[in-house]
Amino acid sequence: MNDQLNREEREILEKFDRGELRPVPGVEGEMMTAREAARSTFKKTRRVNLRVTERDFDLAHARAREEGIPYQTLLSSVIHKYLSGRLIDQR
Repeated sequence: MNDQLNREEREILEKFDRGELRPVPGVEGEMMTAREAARSTFKKTRRVNLRVTERDFDLAHARAREEGIPYQTLLSSVIHKYLSGRLIDQR
C-alpha cells in the first residue's frame, strides 16, 4: 500500500506512525455534523421514473462501472449536483 502513496501521503503516514499527529479540538462534533448531513443528503423519499436514450443509458452504465457504483446512484448524484449548483460544465 505504501507504494501507492504520494510523497505528502507518505509523510503524513510516517508522522502518524511516530505519534506526532494530534486530534483537532472539537473534531468529534464536526464529524457528527458531517455524518448527519451525509445521511440526510442520501435519504431517498421519492421514486422517479426517467426515460433516457439508449446511448445515455449505456454511457451511464459505463461511467458507473468506472466509478464502482450502481448506475442509479450515479444518476441521482448528477441530478443532485446539478440542482444544487455544484455540477461543473467542463466545456
